[in-house]
Amino acid sequence: MKILVLNCGSSSLKYQLIDMENEEVIAKGNYERIGEEKAFVTHKVNGEKYVIENYAPTHKEALEFIIKQLTETDYAVVNNLDEISAIGHRVVQGAEKYADPILIDDSVVAGIKEIADLAPVHNMAAAMGMEACRSLMPNKPNVAVFDNGFHKTIPEERYLYPIPYHYYRDYKIRKYGFHGTSHFYVSRRVAELENKPVEELKTIVCHLGQGASLCAVQGGKSVDTSMGLTPLGGIMMCARSGDLDPSIVTFLMKKEGLTADEVETILNKKSGLLGMSKLSADNRDLLESIANNDENAKRSKIAMESYCYIIAQYIAKYAVALNGVDVITFAGGVGERGPDEREMICSYLEWMGVKLDKEANKVKAEEKEISTPDSKVKVWIVPTEEELMIARDTASLVK
Repeated sequence: MKILVLNCGSSSLKYQLIDMENEEVIAKGNYERIGEEKAFVTHKVNGEKYVIENYAPTHKEALEFIIKQLTETDYAVVNNLDEISAIGHRVVQGAEKYADPILIDDSVVAGIKEIADLAPVHNMAAAMGMEACRSLMPNKPNVAVFDNGFHKTIPEERYLYPIPYHYYRDYKIRKYGFHGTSHFYVSRRVAELENKPVEELKTIVCHLGQGASLCAVQGGKSVDTSMGLTPLGGIMMCARSGDLDPSIVTFLMKKEGLTADEVETILNKKSGLLGMSKLSADNRDLLESIANNDENAKRSKIAMESYCYIIAQYIAKYAVALNGVDVITFAGGVGERGPDEREMICSYLEWMGVKLDKEANKVKAEEKEISTPDSKVKVWIVPTEEELMIARDTASLVK
């Protein structure tokens, strides 16, 4: 069985074709700038990378071109669409309407659009991807896998905000959390690596990438997570502010005459590491600036220290949520490839008995324990496999 996994953004379409017999990624890629003249796809297969410029006005044309890469080129990996059994779709926001993976029909597409005001960019893009698949591959089953489904086990006293209850009742304003497929995979994989049942472990998963969130996992279930109503909440990120005094929003609106949309753009795209450093949203650029001691070094250092300090604060917070912690794991682009960030974060946690093996920590994107033998808390790097989790859920449901 071969599963095509799609992750649709407002102007992008990431994809992987996975052979479920051995869970091997046959081909993968990312279509960027959909709707723009300079649209292009980066397609990877057999260790080779192909970058192809091709104008795609909508996700439908982008998907049509991706299908051609998979079936009609010199580097095709399947003879025809009959070899693809199903399509799995990442959906960021299921709200309280959806949690478990579900077969997609007209009512599901409509339902995902209905709750799009909670994640307007992500949900509408996912719906476009579903409609494109159902149009181009009408006989294939499509499955929606929800990014916040794993967090359905968070108790009410932890997901409700301290605002008038009727806002939850009327508009479903609450903490939902995201990166659920990543947190689910990593918490189970580290249990396997520790050779212990996941039900016995108290794990804090740090999914650190462009978007970043932490999750407290107890007995294999999410009991708290850092992102909230939207992916803006929680820790400071590359270009997102994370949590802050809510009065800052109204203060800026009054002072500079900003609209709600303008403030939202500032907090989502101009804040975090980018906003504090005034240099870049990329951790690597900031670390290079610090190493070179250039004119941006001071700001870069403050931004990086703030980033790591806030993450460590959340780890301590989730040690409270779990009443202790057995394992801390790092995943995501920064978590997997950032030895400097991991070392800085763990340096704040020595009071918890966290001891990092600095030599072991030098690796990147490698599944490895990086704590010392006498560390009271185990620390692991566990590269995440979100697309594989979506493929597994899709295969399980269509079978």
